[in-house]
Amino acid sequence: MPFQIHSLPAAPFANYFKLTKKELDAKGAHIEVVQECPGTPCRVSMADAEVGETVLLVNYEHQPENSPYQATHAIFVRKDAEQAALAVDEIPVQLSSRLISIRGFDGKHFMREADVVDGQQLGEAIETVFSNPSIDYIHLHNAKPGCFAAKVTRA
Repeated sequence: MPFQIHSLPAAPFANYFKLTKKELDAKGAHIEVVQECPGTPCRVSMADAEVGETVLLVNYEHQPENSPYQATHAIFVRKDAEQAALAVDEIPVQLSSRLISIRGFDGKHFMREADVVDGQQLGEAIETVFSNPSIDYIHLHNAKPGCFAAKVTRA
């Protein structure tokens, strides 16, 4: 079953890089320089930031729907990142190289499927979750740090 992993658009994050530390603090955001790679996965480029790159750490509402599962969590965005245009069934290294929590949601935004998988088996896991016809979309999270990674839909 074909699927599409969605990266985030860059535009909502661009202005953060122009803010002062005081303004960032007021928004609960932080800008830092990457010290090790891998370890700072950008949700826009869908690639880990390299050592020396500047990144934004910001709270992001990845589940805005009116549901008990409404949620936000921290994400990283690289400065000047370009939105990744992933092909159907493409799994970026950023996901395939990590332990991933996979969560399937129905049309009412209730979680109906969940698992933790090695990123190398992510494609199979996505297909398994989508084999349940009640699942409308999937959210992926890094299982260890827990950060939101991406939304997945049927292609």
